[in-house]
Amino acid sequence: MMKIMHVHARSNRDIRLPSDKLALLPKCRWGVVTTIQHEHKIGDVLAQLKGAVSGGQVLGCNAIAAEKLKDKVDRWLFVGSGEFHPINVALKTNQEVWLWNPAAQELGQLSDKAAIVYGGRKMAELAKFLHAKSVGIIVSTKIGQKNLVRALELAKRADKEYFIFACDELDMRQFENFPFIDFWVNTACPRIADERVNMVNVDDLIEAGIVKLEKEPMAYEVPIWKSQMGLK
Repeated sequence: MMKIMHVHARSNRDIRLPSDKLALLPKCRWGVVTTIQHEHKIGDVLAQLKGAVSGGQVLGCNAIAAEKLKDKVDRWLFVGSGEFHPINVALKTNQEVWLWNPAAQELGQLSDKAAIVYGGRKMAELAKFLHAKSVGIIVSTKIGQKNLVRALELAKRADKEYFIFACDELDMRQFENFPFIDFWVNTACPRIADERVNMVNVDDLIEAGIVKLEKEPMAYEVPIWKSQMGLK
C-alpha cells in the first residue's frame, strides 16, 4: 500500500475585500465560508462585514457548518476560487451565495440557475429509479466515503433486483460492462452523481420519501459529507 502524506498549505494572500468591492455587497446578515487554504484568515473578512458570522471551511460535498447557521444569516459570501464548493452551500441552505475571489480580485453572485438545474435533474433521475427493475449500488472503499452498511440495507429491499459494486478507484466507463443494470444508486461522495445520467444518491431517495431505511444512524459508517472529517 502506498503511503500518502497530506500537507496543509496555507495561503499568505490578503483575502480582504477592497473598499470598492465591499461597497457592492448588500446590507444584510452575512455568513462567510471558505476553503482550507484561506480558513485561517477568514476573520479578516468577518471584520469587514458588521455582524457577519463564520461558517468556516466548506467542501464540495460538505456544507454542514453552513446548514447549521442558515437561520442566522441572509446571504453567504464564499472566499476562494471556482463554483464547486459554493454550489453546495447554495443547495444545502437554499440561500443566495456571493463569490469573492481574492486572487483574481473578482466579486460576483452565484447564478440561481445552478440550483434550479440541479433540482430539475434530480427529480428526473428519481423518476427513472422508480421505473428501474435492476439497480446497481455503488460503494466506495475509501476512508470517509465508505457507506457499505447503507448499501447492504438498500439491497435487502424486495421492490427491485439490487447488485452491489464496490470499488476503490471509480471509473464510470467500467459500468458500461454491466448493461443489465437499468439504474445506479450512489452511496459514496454525493458529487459523483452530479450531471450523471441514470444515477442518483441514496440520500436523495431517502429525502424524497421514495425509500425508507429504518436503522439507527449510529449503525452507519459516517461518510465525510455528514461529518467533520476533512474539515479543519
